[in-house]
Amino acid sequence: MARKIFGQVQHYDWGDTAFIPQLLNQPEDTKPWAELWLGTHPSAPSHLDSVDGPLLSDVTSNMTMLVKILSCSQPLSLQTHPTVQQAERGYAREESQGISLSDPRRMYKDTSDKPELLIALTDFHALCGFANIEDSINQLGELGWNEEADILDTSGIDGYLLWAFDQRTLPSNRQLLPGWMLQLLDQYPTDMSLRIVPLLHHVILRPGQAISLPAGNLHAYLHGAGLEVMKSSDNVVRAGMTSKHVDVAELQRIVDTTPREHPVVNPLRDGSTSVYPSPSPAFSVSRLSGGTLPASDNIRILFGEIWSPQREFGLLGAGETMTIHGDTWVCTQH
Repeated sequence: MARKIFGQVQHYDWGDTAFIPQLLNQPEDTKPWAELWLGTHPSAPSHLDSVDGPLLSDVTSNMTMLVKILSCSQPLSLQTHPTVQQAERGYAREESQGISLSDPRRMYKDTSDKPELLIALTDFHALCGFANIEDSINQLGELGWNEEADILDTSGIDGYLLWAFDQRTLPSNRQLLPGWMLQLLDQYPTDMSLRIVPLLHHVILRPGQAISLPAGNLHAYLHGAGLEVMKSSDNVVRAGMTSKHVDVAELQRIVDTTPREHPVVNPLRDGSTSVYPSPSPAFSVSRLSGGTLPASDNIRILFGEIWSPQREFGLLGAGETMTIHGDTWVCTQH
């Protein structure tokens, strides 16, 4: 039998003021409602049945999957996440250095990777993975960044990153920059990571489309609302576009500069079910357009028209079936 989940809201300064409160049928206020967490993460554990009901972890134990509703009106940091092996080494190194888990310089707070899948609930703007070198050279030329184009052509992406982060000023010509890049430049006028931005795919997801973010993928969310499913980890290595700690050397050690031809992914439809390509075997996400959700050995978090036409959140335990009345996303921890 499905049980209703009550998540916890995170009020980060980049959040939107309207989407999440409207989703939860709550009054808007002046706070930025950035994320709603659904899971057992100790920073914001979910409850069952009511806002002060039993903890979700009382039923599921600690889940390795975390589900979020995210809504941003301002860009998030340019960042990436480690593999398991990189996380283990990074955690051990920072432990040996005596860096507290609460220290803002701490990047590795656990030994897990953090693959992510972001599904757009509104039009969603993001930077996601490196484009191929030829396209990036052409893009830099169209922006009038001719020196950058030459460096990329002769040094490749890895060499370009080393060069770009070693610079002290940004290109001064603004007239050819697209509006979204001008916004970033106005917000971060001295941030050298902005030299990297033209090498990344700038994508606009339509509702239902997704980006899949395996370890090493350099990305930034710019604007919009989405359903985010990930491993429940706090490991983040930032490149820029933030007031938080940035470690360029560590970023260059773990970032994956392999070009990605097709950053946007669409679900593969099989009857009434559409399955999203997952960046990890640890979780899967599917969308069911009505019908019966069959039994499974796994715990599943549901988001959608579960009991009524409104967007709601539920937990379906192992071995349970459920009739879905409308579109519902099914997030499964394996």
